[in-house]
Amino acid sequence: MHKKILLFIPIIILIISTAYIKNSTKKLDKQIFEIQEDIRALNDIYELVLFDFNYLTSPNKLMEYSKIYFDKELKKKKITELKILKFNNE
Repeated sequence: MHKKILLFIPIIILIISTAYIKNSTKKLDKQIFEIQEDIRALNDIYELVLFDFNYLTSPNKLMEYSKIYFDKELKKKKITELKILKFNNE
């Protein structure tokens, strides 16, 4: 009788510890997956911002866009010619 109890107790302990470890592993896998998804989303945003910074805001591209869209509206000015405008309505 004692042999059966001594054999039964370690088996129960192993089953309980295995279930606990399995649940802990599932939680960690879920956290890892969520973090990886967040990283993917942030990488997409980073790539778009980097594209905007490198391509769209380069001086050459801005000059091209100004010629295409604002040819008659924009004129070059020297920095010394710039002044502060004040509006009376405000």
